[in-house]
Amino acid sequence: MIGEFLVKKFVVNHENIGEEKTRNAYVYLASIVGILCNLLLSIIKISVGFISKSVSITADGFNNLSDMASSVITMVGIKLANRPADKEHPFGHGRMEYLSGLIVAFMVMFVGAQFVKTSFERILNPEPVTFEIIPFILLLISLLIKLWLSRFNKQIGVKINSSALKAASVDALGDVFTSSCVLISFLAAKFTTLPIDGYVGLIVSVAILYAGYSLVKDTISPLLGEAPDEELVREIKQGVLSYDNIIGVHDLIIHNYGVGKCMASIHAEIPSNIDLVTIHDIIDTAEREISQNLNIYLVIHMDPMCVYDDKIKKVKGEVQKVLLNYKVIKSTHDFRITEGKDHVNIIFDIEVDAHEVNTPKKEEELKNKLQMDIKNLNPLYNSIITVDKYF
Repeated sequence: MIGEFLVKKFVVNHENIGEEKTRNAYVYLASIVGILCNLLLSIIKISVGFISKSVSITADGFNNLSDMASSVITMVGIKLANRPADKEHPFGHGRMEYLSGLIVAFMVMFVGAQFVKTSFERILNPEPVTFEIIPFILLLISLLIKLWLSRFNKQIGVKINSSALKAASVDALGDVFTSSCVLISFLAAKFTTLPIDGYVGLIVSVAILYAGYSLVKDTISPLLGEAPDEELVREIKQGVLSYDNIIGVHDLIIHNYGVGKCMASIHAEIPSNIDLVTIHDIIDTAEREISQNLNIYLVIHMDPMCVYDDKIKKVKGEVQKVLLNYKVIKSTHDFRITEGKDHVNIIFDIEVDAHEVNTPKKEEELKNKLQMDIKNLNPLYNSIITVDKYF
């Protein structure tokens, strides 16, 4: 209820999530709500921690403070990421969002490392924790706030398909767990004098460190160049194949320059007897329409294929029967032949499972075996094979 009210109140045109402006408004709203909630939680917990002399509560409070800083840096990162392309950065500044996430991740890990040290010191030199009912109620309320914040981030993350907000939702849910441990530890101080505060503080600190590690992993991956989203790959391939006279596609490459900023290139196979102006118009239309529909920048390369030559059909049929014996080969493309006096060059690419053909030696062994099998079909056949890796 509260989340829906905030969206309707502060996000203009909130139903039109396809627009970048609306999507950014959702992200800004979630960030501001995260800043205010985590600021309130950190004030409550750090105050209760100092009053009760509990290192676990204080650690949890500083964890909320780092979450607040995370929201601030995320907002700044998105602002910088939305700057237009310039001479130095022709594909825009979208990766600034990943860099801001990396800064946040290291901040979180620094907080965790500091409280690992503090918790160890508390274990070695325990101090009594003072239980009071009002601080306990405040901690219970803060737990409920964090639970609501997790749900709020998840709802918006799913609505605008934001991996950052989905991650923030999971992070907040993890904080609910650590805060629950802290709450139980604080309640236990009323019934026992055992020094469990330092141990709970250590658990919370390790949880903070793990959250930081997960964030580092998630933000470094797109910066290094991770595998593209399978759904996007499927939509691009099906989209290109839906146009007239395009009979096959291969060599799809997708570069990610930030959230919603992708550049893709793909080879489209076309019959070689089609008029050049006609097919060029089809390719131009496909590039423009698919780019607009999928919010990417698509470039299509044309590969003319001779599909009406009986000899090519015959040779291709023979080779494809051989390829069926190789489970590691996923597909073949760019098939063509050139003839000499005493040989027939059969030129084609194969797409193989990169997890099985994972070394140059295995790749060479596969090519040699395949070339030998094709040579056995006809001594004149000389196969020239290019291996493409399928991940």
